[in-house]
Amino acid sequence: MSSFGSPGGGKMNTRPTPPERGSFPLDHDGECKDVMKKYLGCMKRLKGMNDPECRNLAKAYLTCRMDNNLMARDEFKNLGFADEPPKDNKKGDGKEEKKEILW
Repeated sequence: MSSFGSPGGGKMNTRPTPPERGSFPLDHDGECKDVMKKYLGCMKRLKGMNDPECRNLAKAYLTCRMDNNLMARDEFKNLGFADEPPKDNKKGDGKEEKKEILW
């Protein structure tokens, strides 16, 4: 007979794994609640798309947590926010190409 579905049929030896960054305190006093609500509203409005507006709100939320000692201070590149190139730099070096006009 199979013990599938029976109570106590097979002992599973799974060990919980700790979080990668460790644990951090909850925001019981609501110090970062406003920023969190704005971020969640942005994610809901844009249906989870990775929009720069929402990313800026996520950065603001993490900054708030760091400022209020709700998490350890860390660089944003370690938190998944890579440095983005400037928007006004078109070709990388900022120099415009000269084009010859042949008639």
